[in-house]
Order: sequence, then structure tokens, then C-alpha cells
Amino acid sequence: MLYALICTDKPHSLQLRLDTRPEHVAFLNSLGDRLKAAGPFLDDAGTMTGSLVVIEASNRDEALAVSQEDPYARAGLFESVEIRPWTWAIKNPEAK
Repeated sequence: MLYALICTDKPHSLQLRLDTRPEHVAFLNSLGDRLKAAGPFLDDAGTMTGSLVVIEASNRDEALAVSQEDPYARAGLFESVEIRPWTWAIKNPEAK
């Protein structure tokens, strides 16, 4: 099953995001095929304000564990993390 991790940064935390970004990207890459998509949310000025990460996990608890291992989460960047089951219905490259 796929899960969307919808992460919102704490206000005024851009420097923490930038400082932690290399470890965050390495973590995402370490997920291998379990990672389906990822990228930052932006405000109107183009400043990163959060993250969308779509992962494959057996259940919500596994998705939660992955979200808690993210270096951004460990650094205290996120104000909130919403975990929602998600179906990739359109333009899924793995669909048959």
C-alpha cells in the first residue's frame, strides 16, 4: 500500500531545513524502491515550507516509523506530519 507523508515545517525553520537537507536526501535514497515520489512544498515566493513523500509500506505503523526516521523529523523541523493511504491512479509508471 502507498502512503503520502504530508509534512509541514515549523515557522521560520528554513535554515534548519537547509542544514539537514543532505542527510534527508540520503535517507530518502536509502529507501530504494519503497520511495515512490518526494519533494518540497513551496510558498508563493518559492521558499520550501514542507515535504510530500510517497512511500510503499505494509501498514500505517510502518509508514509512521519511516516518517520518524527521516532526518528532518529527528531534527525537529516538522510542525506536523499527516500520514494518509494513497492510491496512484493516474500516470503510475508501475501500473499494468
